[in-house]
Amino acid sequence: MRAYVVTAPHEGGVQDVPDSVAGDGEVVVDVHRVGVCGTDMEFWTGEMAYLHQGVSQYPMRLGHEWCGVVSVLGAGVDASWLGRRVIGDTMIGCGHCDRCRSGRHHVCADRSEFGVRGTFPGALAERLAVPASALVAVPDSVDDAAGAMVEPGGNALRAVWGAALSAGDRVLVLGTGTMGLLAAEFARAAGVEVHLMGHSREKVEFTRGRGHAGTWLQTELPALPWDAVIDASNAAALPALALDLVEPGKRVVYLGIAGSPSLIDTRTMALRDITAVGILGASQALRATIELYAGGSVDPRTLIAATVSLDRVGDVLSGWRPDGPPAGPKIHIDPRL
Repeated sequence: MRAYVVTAPHEGGVQDVPDSVAGDGEVVVDVHRVGVCGTDMEFWTGEMAYLHQGVSQYPMRLGHEWCGVVSVLGAGVDASWLGRRVIGDTMIGCGHCDRCRSGRHHVCADRSEFGVRGTFPGALAERLAVPASALVAVPDSVDDAAGAMVEPGGNALRAVWGAALSAGDRVLVLGTGTMGLLAAEFARAAGVEVHLMGHSREKVEFTRGRGHAGTWLQTELPALPWDAVIDASNAAALPALALDLVEPGKRVVYLGIAGSPSLIDTRTMALRDITAVGILGASQALRATIELYAGGSVDPRTLIAATVSLDRVGDVLSGWRPDGPPAGPKIHIDPRL
């Protein structure tokens, strides 16, 4: 089958690789849509921390935001999965440690992450082998484009949950990429007043057309009381700024990950009685995200700027964007093209 393989920083291409095989308890999925995200780009540039920690290495097949159709069943898999449209949990724990048994498989020390670390290659390919236990069915009301936005949506929804917001509260989201915009949409759907701060005027202009209470460059940010601040950026300086901006006694949620260490002063946390929440993965929010998409309260497809073939993955990882007016931050890959 055809797959896009990254072989070194800034190097990769479409290769013919061994076809995916369904082992015991696994299925093969025909991949219909894959999202490219900031984590993939960090693997492309070589910045990703997992490369330097030795838990990931080249060559590797990226792609953990995907949607497809089950085409092959392995031994022991319920026959009802065959032909179903599905997404999958990115995080695959060992299944027997205390973390896995207590519902925290996404932080299992021995976990694999599709297209990121461990034993499961990613979805930038025609087909993908997936443990049946990781599958989540997608209803017809959520199309392939929205289905491939469930994984980033789950991260964003968990960030909104972590902010402990109530209807009528005011939240500031730092970052106008996919995660930040999805967090803003979920918060607005819950009745929260949403403001965003971005660093790019082009991205800010796109975001200003989405009907939120305010979208600002940092130099324009008004001095309002923020009931929560969600840092969905990859800027090393913003985690500390979030602590300065949020109301005392409230919450900061760290969703984005910088390419270099970001430092915060814990004295600020203690003296302002701030609760800090870190978010890794979408596992606990996948089904809730699908329900919100299916119900129409959030439509993630408006964030997709273009859908291209496997042959264009290198261009996308290198920062390619479609010509024209400001568009959404997400690029999708359709391996069938």
